[in-house]
Amino acid sequence: MSSSRRSERSPLRSMAAEVTCKFRLIEGQFLSMLLRIRNPEKTLELGVFTGYSLLNTALALPTAGKLGNQIMGRLTIRFQITAIDKDREAHETGLPFIVKAGAEHKINYINSNAISVLEQMLTNGDELFDFAFVEADKPNYIHYHERLMKLVKIGGLIAYDYTLWYGSVAVDEEKVHEDLKEDRSVIMNLNTYLASDSRIEISQISIGDCVTLCRRLIYLNA
Repeated sequence: MSSSRRSERSPLRSMAAEVTCKFRLIEGQFLSMLLRIRNPEKTLELGVFTGYSLLNTALALPTAGKLGNQIMGRLTIRFQITAIDKDREAHETGLPFIVKAGAEHKINYINSNAISVLEQMLTNGDELFDFAFVEADKPNYIHYHERLMKLVKIGGLIAYDYTLWYGSVAVDEEKVHEDLKEDRSVIMNLNTYLASDSRIEISQISIGDCVTLCRRLIYLNA
């Protein structure tokens, strides 16, 4: 989600976000436990904002930090986490906490539009990810999904945040506040899309504003 959209958030949405934030600790603990169980080597985050989920991910990963490979006498560095967000100012707000936790060396932050970076990864044939967390601009969730299906390993996980959209997807449209309607429609389309995607198995976790976990099942040639 862009900084401009965050700054234009209505009082209703701000109140809803404040309520949701009270559950972020629980969601963070859940995702942290999940990562510790799966022990991924390489993860991806689309949408960073001030870095709460990013910090949770970094702390859950092994303490090795950057992974060094000796190739033809040269040491190349592999970051464990690739984090993409075009809002650098928001990222830098939370960065001191990441630094204080001693986790900044695990993270490769890319200040860019996520779609273009994902396309470049596909073009380059980059190494696949074990886990991806998506909390970016909602209209692009489906577009992210199609690219992540080629960038996440078979058996890997993709987590989509805010898939209840402040509970608006569960009520009749006429009862939904105007400020929530546009992204409500987007999230409802995403939920339907994921539920019918035979390439994944899914589980909706009712923590905070809901996290939908997708496990990739099959190999794609395209």
